Amino acid sequence: MTWIRCCLVAGVVIALALPAAGAEAPKPGTGPLRSATFEITNEVKVKVPDGAERVRVWMAMPQDDDPAQKVDRLRIKAPGLYRFTRDSEGSRVLYFEVSHPTEKEFAIVETFTVTRSEVRDQVDATKARPLTDAERARFAKYLQPNKNVVIDDDIKKLAAEIVGREENPVLVARKLYDWVLDNVDYWVKDPKNKKASPVGSTTYCLTFRTGNCTDFESLWASLARASGIPTQIVYGSFLKPDLRARDQDQSYHCWAEFYAPGLGWIHHDVSVADLYHGEYPVNADNETLAKLTSADGTFGNDPARVDYYFGNLDERRVVLSRNRDLTMSPKQDGEPVNALPKAYVEVDGKVHPEGSGWTRKLTYREPGAR
Repeated sequence: MTWIRCCLVAGVVIALALPAAGAEAPKPGTGPLRSATFEITNEVKVKVPDGAERVRVWMAMPQDDDPAQKVDRLRIKAPGLYRFTRDSEGSRVLYFEVSHPTEKEFAIVETFTVTRSEVRDQVDATKARPLTDAERARFAKYLQPNKNVVIDDDIKKLAAEIVGREENPVLVARKLYDWVLDNVDYWVKDPKNKKASPVGSTTYCLTFRTGNCTDFESLWASLARASGIPTQIVYGSFLKPDLRARDQDQSYHCWAEFYAPGLGWIHHDVSVADLYHGEYPVNADNETLAKLTSADGTFGNDPARVDYYFGNLDERRVVLSRNRDLTMSPKQDGEPVNALPKAYVEVDGKVHPEGSGWTRKLTYREPGAR
C-alpha cells in the first residue's frame, strides 16, 4: 500500500508516492498480472420536462468484447421496455424510449460484476514497422479527424516537428506522448487557474495547454493520426479506492490505443501519466482532486509510472464505449454524439443536457476489500 508524503524542495511542496513503512514499492508493470473484481451500479436519472411527448435514452454499458474485462451478472432496472443495441463503433448500448411520460423523473439502473485484468503490451519497437497501403486503407477511419479531434495544417506542422524523420510507429507514438507530457498540464494540478473543456478538444488543449483526460487524448490522437498512426479513444471509469462503497459518482475516464504493424493495438494513458510527470505544488486546492484522478489515489513525480502508462493499463477501470462522433441505434435526431462515457438523452428530438436534464451515478463495491 502506498501513501502520499509532501516535502519541501527549493520552497515548493512536492507530492511523492512512497511505500508503506518497511516495504519497498514494486516497480510498475512487474510481478504477476494484477486483477480485481468490482460490483458496479450504474444509474442514469432523467428529469422529464413539462409537456414532453417522447424521451429517448442511450446509456453506456460495460463492453463484453474487451479482452481485459469479464462482465457477469448484468441486471437492468427500467420503468418500461428497453433493448440492447450497438452504436456505429460497435459498442453495445442500452436503449430506452417512453412516449407521453407521466412521471416527472425516472431512472435506469445497470448492475453488473466486472473482473478486470491489468494490460501489459509487449512494446518492442524492433518488431514494429510503418503501415502498408493496404493497412492504411483498412484502418482509414482511425486516421481521420473527428469534430473535436482535429487534423488541420497547424496539427500537421506540429506533428512533423515533433516526429522529425522517425518512421517507426512505436517511437513516433512515444515522441508524441512525451511532447504532450512536457507541454500540457492536467487541470487538477492547478484548479484555480486551469480548467477542462466541456467537449474534449484538440484545439482547446493545444491553445490553453491544459485540460482533462478527453482533452489530452484528443490532442494526442490528432498528432498521432496526423503522423499516420491509427488511434482509438476508449471511454470508461476508474474505480477509485477512496470512493469504494460510497454513494458518489466515479466520474469518467478515457485513454487511447494506437496500432503498430507487427505488434497490434497498444494501450496508453497519457492523461493520467501527467499526474506523475514533473514536480508541482500540492496544496488544499489540488490534493483531493489529484487523488481522485488516478487509479489508486497516488500522484507526484514518478518517471517509472510515466513509462508504465505507455503500453500498460492498471486493472482499476472499466470500459464502457469507444471513439467519437457516434451514430446511435436507433438513430438519434440530433448531430453525431461527441462520445458516450455515460449516456445521451433526447426529448422531442432535441438534446437533453447532462446536469439540468439528467445525471449519471456510477458506484461500486469491491468484494473482500477493506
